[in-house]
Amino acid sequence: MGVIPTLVKLLGIHCQNAALTEMCLVAFGNLAELESSKEQFASTNIAEELVKLFKKQIEHDKREMIFEVLAPLAENDAIKLQLVEAGLVECLLEIVQQKVDSDKEDDITELKTGSDLMVLLLLGDESMQKLFEGGKGSVFQRVLSWIPSNNHQLQLAGALAIANFARNDGNCIHMVDNGIVEKLMDLLDRHVEDGNVTVQHAALSALRNLAIPVINKAKMLSAGVTETVLKFLKSEMPPVQFKLLGTLRMLIDAQAEAAEQLGKNVKLVERLVEWCEAKDHAGVMGESNRLLSALIRHSKSKDVIKTIVQSGGIKHLVTMATSEHVIMQNEALVALALIAALELGTAEKDLESAKLVQILHRLLADERSAPEIKYNSMVLICALMGSESLHKEVQDLAFLDVVSKLRSHENKSVAQQASLTEQRLTVES
Repeated sequence: MGVIPTLVKLLGIHCQNAALTEMCLVAFGNLAELESSKEQFASTNIAEELVKLFKKQIEHDKREMIFEVLAPLAENDAIKLQLVEAGLVECLLEIVQQKVDSDKEDDITELKTGSDLMVLLLLGDESMQKLFEGGKGSVFQRVLSWIPSNNHQLQLAGALAIANFARNDGNCIHMVDNGIVEKLMDLLDRHVEDGNVTVQHAALSALRNLAIPVINKAKMLSAGVTETVLKFLKSEMPPVQFKLLGTLRMLIDAQAEAAEQLGKNVKLVERLVEWCEAKDHAGVMGESNRLLSALIRHSKSKDVIKTIVQSGGIKHLVTMATSEHVIMQNEALVALALIAALELGTAEKDLESAKLVQILHRLLADERSAPEIKYNSMVLICALMGSESLHKEVQDLAFLDVVSKLRSHENKSVAQQASLTEQRLTVES
């Protein structure tokens, strides 16, 4: 019924009237929770009015009331940008500066609310880019200074802000070239022993995002990021484990030397195998499997394969080939094909007891399997022929029937691989 624009107008006209202002804020707080109302708020000048009001408030309680309206509104990307343009960030930075050394309950609360809201504003792509200003922005510089601070809340907000700034390649490359990695590594080093889990998680998230652009990987590896990250292998916290795994996986992408070094690290591989069984934490379990497979795929190293076989990792890669996510199935099959090509003798027993041949038969016979899954399953079948016991298993299951059907598959690569596999099976039998 158009209540929102009316109330925003009232707030603008009667901002001197404390009682009315307060009632408007209570109403906004209740209205702002609805998605549809956020869109309506975005077409008013609410951002401007709230920031104007905020600047005038000295009392903690009144500021809290405004914060309670700002937080839900700032979830909307259009309003994020309006708040940034209305100068909210400068107000928040000022609060942080005033309250950072205080140990009064109210000030600590305000510091947390202010820095959290700051991070929320950076979740919008436009508002984030506006504040980054090519890495020259005063806001970006200020956030950088939070990372070495002694205040956990500021360290956390600083690391989360960096993770948010690191949402596009240009920003990531600029930040790595300007020494952000060393700051984050120092921060993590301060939190190794009984550290703050939220800070660990945030700093690892930032490193993971920074490692996405190809050009950053080698720079981050030579800065020693893997050594810092590996210090958290003993962490029992799933969120930290999850980010640690993601960071390492990003870093070794197409970096053969680093993948080989990590893949020969027995402590790491044993921990990965342990986490592959973390049934309660699907994210950690999935990331551990993906990192195991990545170590093989990017290193193509016999030593890495031997380490993974000795640590009992093969059965997890075989299970991963049955994942409901095509991308993970595919990563597993490529890793298994490399194992079969490079170290079949070493892995033979484990592949047998994990029932790999039966699984491949199932994948090929299943009409729902994606073309790349069918293709890589056939490549793997051919590679397994070098083992006497696995070869016998392939013969016992009627692979020829399944494969010959695939010769007429609509996907050219699958059809070609089916012909090659059929020839190979016929010759070998």
